[in-house]
Amino acid sequence: MLVYPSGIDLSSRALRHLSGVLAGHRRRIGSRWRRLSCGRQALLVLAHLRCGDTYARLAAAFRIGIATAYRYIREAVDLLAALAPTLEQAMTTVRKKAYVILDGTVLPIDRIAADRPYYSGKKKHHGMNVQVLADPAGRLIWVSDALPGAVHDLTAARTHGIPAALAADPTKCWADKAYQSAVPAVRVPFRGKNLRGWRRRHNHDHAKIRSLGERAMATLKCWRLLRKLRCSTTRITALVRAIVALELAT
Repeated sequence: MLVYPSGIDLSSRALRHLSGVLAGHRRRIGSRWRRLSCGRQALLVLAHLRCGDTYARLAAAFRIGIATAYRYIREAVDLLAALAPTLEQAMTTVRKKAYVILDGTVLPIDRIAADRPYYSGKKKHHGMNVQVLADPAGRLIWVSDALPGAVHDLTAARTHGIPAALAADPTKCWADKAYQSAVPAVRVPFRGKNLRGWRRRHNHDHAKIRSLGERAMATLKCWRLLRKLRCSTTRITALVRAIVALELAT
């Protein structure tokens, strides 16, 4: 296989942070020797998450076996996923904000038509539903575990306990029409296409505020692995949490 130099559109802080996490883990387990140093393993993992490179391509580039590449990536992803904030920890950050934005997205996966629980009728493709909390500037605060794409946004939010957490806190939250009847703390636009007067103005102002949440979604989609997930659905939560941990750390 031919190998050529490439680049990753990430800062060196992400590499240093992940290298430090891996170094601490190796000290704890008493690992004496590895084919790759902590820095090289971190680079391998970032190439997989950010660029979506396959195990075979990464193994060839780093001159290791495919099974070794898989183990190195899984190890680092699990370490990072454990560092991602829980909803309770995220609420500490939420309380410091003027308001937060709640939105959901469906991450595409490679499933066939028979896998109906993963098919999103709204997006018209198979995927996994994740809920996102963003601050007024559109920066990520928290991302939920992944649920099958057929799950509605409001159902997913209730499953993760988001409305209950927001109801217990005075912070305001803006969301789209999918979250109707969530809780009074979640502000949603009016339904209908031909609204007039103050209702139309309300929806216009609501959309301007909520649109900032698209920046958080774009931040997630910059990690190309999430644009088309080809792994087991049981691993997607760990991958998403690992990416969130990197974003928050850098």
